[in-house]
Amino acid sequence: MKKLPAITALVLSASFGAAQAETLNVGMSGGYFPFTFVKLDELQGFEVDFINAIAAETGDEVNFVTMSFSGLIGALEGGRIDTIANQITITPEREAKFSFSQPYVFDGAQVVVKAGNEDTITSVEDLSGKTVAVNLGSNFEELLNELPNADEIDIRTYESNIAQDTALGRVDAFVMDRVSSAQLIAESPLPLALAGAPFSEIRNALPFRTDDEELRTKIDAAIDTLKENGTLTEISQKWFGTDITVVE
Repeated sequence: MKKLPAITALVLSASFGAAQAETLNVGMSGGYFPFTFVKLDELQGFEVDFINAIAAETGDEVNFVTMSFSGLIGALEGGRIDTIANQITITPEREAKFSFSQPYVFDGAQVVVKAGNEDTITSVEDLSGKTVAVNLGSNFEELLNELPNADEIDIRTYESNIAQDTALGRVDAFVMDRVSSAQLIAESPLPLALAGAPFSEIRNALPFRTDDEELRTKIDAAIDTLKENGTLTEISQKWFGTDITVVE
């Protein structure tokens, strides 16, 4: 066999190495501040930085695919995206469909009310007789339906304007994760306030199709590295001023 010139072999080797890089199609809503949102036409947030850090470890390219939150699960099932980075909570129902990475955010479900109404809802028992909004497709509807007084709560699902309708008194409260709720209140001019303590532990992770175990394993290894070298903590501190990536 004729031996290739050294420079030719080097070019072929480099081309082969570049071919190993894959494109990771990541779904997110782009409307869940401060995890994923658009500002000055730029997609940014905790999840965006997190995924970019993962790609830096794996050597892959990232293609962010934005759509309504309620459509993300279907897009993953249909193979249009490889995973979802939008604070996807691990639930038994989702575990039956998907293979999850290790958790990378630990949080709790939080009730938010119009400012001045904090004393009206100090526990989940106080949700009885109230209209409570949740984001369509989120796990918070399921959490509310699991409460002992669930049949006494008027649960309403929203695609958008959940905070605005609460501030305007169109619903009595909404439920979201505590971290996002606190950030929303800090950044928004709307008169909103946290009501009571978080009522459920939440573990958020990246879901993958069960036939994509190789990708899940690769991403999990990258998350391990980001935890060990402090990058994940740095990203959390940047967006929240605290570390939401560890159990308190």
